[in-house]
Amino acid sequence: MNTLPLLPLPIDLESKIVLKKLAKAHQALAELKGVAASIPNQGILINTLALQEAKDSSAIENIITTHDDLYRSDSIARHFVSTAAKEVHNYSAALRNGFDQVVKSGLLTNNDILEIHSGIEENRAGFRKLPGTALKNEQTGETVYTPPQNYEDIIALMTNLEQFMNNDELCDWDPLTKMAVIHHQFESIHPFYDGNGRTGRIINILYLVKQGLLSVPVLYLSRYINQNKSDYYRLLQAVRVGDTWQEWVLYMLEGIEQTSHQTIVLILGIKELMQRHKHKLRAELPKIYSQDLINNLFRHPYTKIEFVTQELQIHRNTAAKYLEELVKIGLLSRHKLGKENYYLNDALYDLLRNVSAKADALS
Repeated sequence: MNTLPLLPLPIDLESKIVLKKLAKAHQALAELKGVAASIPNQGILINTLALQEAKDSSAIENIITTHDDLYRSDSIARHFVSTAAKEVHNYSAALRNGFDQVVKSGLLTNNDILEIHSGIEENRAGFRKLPGTALKNEQTGETVYTPPQNYEDIIALMTNLEQFMNNDELCDWDPLTKMAVIHHQFESIHPFYDGNGRTGRIINILYLVKQGLLSVPVLYLSRYINQNKSDYYRLLQAVRVGDTWQEWVLYMLEGIEQTSHQTIVLILGIKELMQRHKHKLRAELPKIYSQDLINNLFRHPYTKIEFVTQELQIHRNTAAKYLEELVKIGLLSRHKLGKENYYLNDALYDLLRNVSAKADALS
């Protein structure tokens, strides 16, 4: 077992090649932040894209679900089509709750991390207290890495990580360099019995929000990691055994740059679809047209009467009538699940599914 160093590390991580990559990653991230701000209702992006991030992050841990199962599940009513869909919805809720807390406090604390983990795992086991945790090769069963075993060591390392995340005066590294180091340190401390990978990937997004580099948690970093999974685990371990930090930092910066561009394309696609729906609804159903109704259709690829009732503050019968009118003009299609009707925004569903399919084809 290697002894983990405290942060900041006493080395210069920002070589010439890293600085050049930092400039590109910042440019892409700034463009993403601007494009995300152009969507009038930020809740649409938080809801729709958090679920995409949750799906991709969970897939890294071999929790695989389909878009269909995800969107037909109802996290508010706690009705899930599959166990995997439930886990993805839990992750998405933990991401959104963590985002709300970071925006409110301007900090990213160990209490926040414990809450995020509790939301993902649906328990309050907290940081590891018992020895015996080891990371093994899935194929051979061989132990690849043994994280700190002693509870006091875990607490000391997590306290140090919390200080590093929240006190910018501790070192003058660029925030994106710091994010790469924070992610590596968290995964190496491996403070929980389970759910470390998913919690660590939420910390990535929330740290960018905390630093003002994102206004909403929409960076698709998990998709990049999933597409480059073998490199991800190889580079994590290479730093532990050989201090090869430059390659790790460059890998994470490439991820930020690539996924910023992918997410920009997706957000622009959502924005264009919203405009098309808006014009069609206004032209063909002017009596029921409202921006709130448009927002509802894009907050949920699958919507239902309850969602419309709650979000538009209208009677159930009125909501049902609206949805049936939207089916008639082709903006939605009706689907039966058990006794309930679900209404699919086919164009949005296809956009989200096609982005995933293209990304999977590249991996």
